Amino acid sequence: MLSTSKTEAKQWELACQAWTFHRFTLSETLIQMEKLGIRHIELYPEQKVAPDQQGTTHFSMSDDEIIRLKALLKKHHIKISSYGVVTPTHENEWEQLFEFAEKMNIKTIVSEPQQALLPFIDSLCQQYKIRVAIHNHPEPTPYWNPHIVLKALVHRSQYIGVCADIGHWTRSGLEASECLKKLEGHIFEIHTKDVNRTDKQGHAVVFGEGIMDWPKVFSELERQQFKGKFVIEHEYNWDNPVPDLHKNILFFKLNTQ
Repeated sequence: MLSTSKTEAKQWELACQAWTFHRFTLSETLIQMEKLGIRHIELYPEQKVAPDQQGTTHFSMSDDEIIRLKALLKKHHIKISSYGVVTPTHENEWEQLFEFAEKMNIKTIVSEPQQALLPFIDSLCQQYKIRVAIHNHPEPTPYWNPHIVLKALVHRSQYIGVCADIGHWTRSGLEASECLKKLEGHIFEIHTKDVNRTDKQGHAVVFGEGIMDWPKVFSELERQQFKGKFVIEHEYNWDNPVPDLHKNILFFKLNTQ
């Protein structure tokens, strides 16, 4: 068992990135999450809401659709921890996204924003009091290396930070714990996955069955007194992710308590 402080571990909560269930509707996703005991979700923009509805969870949904979405989440006792990965390319789309986030009481938007738009995005963050977490996909995507992210954070407010995808760092040949160390003080949430290889051909595996150095990851986040969400994004076994998620949850509990 890893030696994570119980005081800090009590503040470590799991969420699930809905992309894990992208072959299912949101209503089907929430049923499975409720059974698994996961009470927070990161929605992504293109998931169909229910089998009998045409709409998706895109931020352009109508007010009536938002009311129905809120009711669905409440029915399953699940709260939205964040929303993404979503990357509008125009200012008016960013404004629409923030208006949606405000209506849904979403406090963190996960994105890989165009750097030229960051000053405008930051102004919206400060206006709405909503955070934007810069996410990393593997090399050669825009924010694959923490050094690139740190440069983007220069002169930004406290509302612009990081969604650290530790699996994608590993698939880029980077050491996840060292990346976390470089971004200390800026990390809003963790996209939590284990992977089987240090290249783009690698894929997600059950926590503890891959090459992720979990003791170093948990130790570094404990040192930083991290208090954000660990968002499970299991990008494998798409047709039946629940057994792997169950194992991931057990691994997390065993190694953080």
